[in-house]
Amino acid sequence: MKKLYSMIGKGLLAATLLVGGGFIALPQAQAYNEESVIIDGKKVNSQLVNGNVFVSAQDVAKALGRNVTIDEKDKTVSIESRLDTILKRGYIRVGTTGDYKPFTYFNPKTQQFEGYDIDAAKMLAKDLGVEVQFVKTSWPTLMDDLLADKFDIAVGGITRNVERQKKAHLSQGYIQFGKAPLIRKEDKEKFKSIEDINKPEVRIGVNPGGTNEKFVRAYLPKANVTVVENNLDIPHLVAEGKFDVMITDNIEAMLYAKQDPRLYAALSDKPFTIDEKGFMMHRGDTVFSNWIELWMEEMELKGEFEKLKKKWIE
Repeated sequence: MKKLYSMIGKGLLAATLLVGGGFIALPQAQAYNEESVIIDGKKVNSQLVNGNVFVSAQDVAKALGRNVTIDEKDKTVSIESRLDTILKRGYIRVGTTGDYKPFTYFNPKTQQFEGYDIDAAKMLAKDLGVEVQFVKTSWPTLMDDLLADKFDIAVGGITRNVERQKKAHLSQGYIQFGKAPLIRKEDKEKFKSIEDINKPEVRIGVNPGGTNEKFVRAYLPKANVTVVENNLDIPHLVAEGKFDVMITDNIEAMLYAKQDPRLYAALSDKPFTIDEKGFMMHRGDTVFSNWIELWMEEMELKGEFEKLKKKWIE
């Protein structure tokens, strides 16, 4: 726990510092009006005193999902790192959708999450010395659930991009991939390019709210697109002929093609995009994010990510 803020009065912080102080590590702190400021996407009540806007230290800590300690003698306020909060709590909350094989899948038979990222999250908790608590989320609500502090970190095939980085912190990448079409094997000569897919007669099934839908909307505007709530339903709907194409990660496309002989992972060696998967965290807590980054580097050096790749992907 580090003392970062000068305190004025009973636990009040200068909102001007939150807004303009570059050395203050608070995510998304911005003035809303004279009665409130926005911190980490949450509106926090403020007070106007002698022409200066102040906010409660407790409200700041609550908005960030952390503990706060006020030292009346030294007139300082200490905001606890999420890392310390997790260690004291005894478990880490991990958000995941459970619908994106091979990274995250909720098995209805075992009522347990499984997959590449799920195993990684369990190893993360073990190395922290805490338990892991998985929290179900969805692609449309993933960011909002993180900002609402429903979990400490999100995993499960999350694409690193600058749009998400505006609101959250994306870790370094742990695996490279690209968008590619999953089609029926009988159509392998029919769909050889993005131009072959971008036609009104081509029916595309896509899951909502994630990078798959964004890619389809941006690059396949002429196609006949249907949003399917459950991503797990789309592959067999393609196989059965309801859809012609599923746009997804080439890793997922190859997995489904391996599981179902009716399917074919087209252009998997030359995907439409080149991206990386990463873990998503709250912005502004460098203590926690630095720990995650170092842990990921050690996982790579020890060959643990390679073991997970062989288990779940190859």
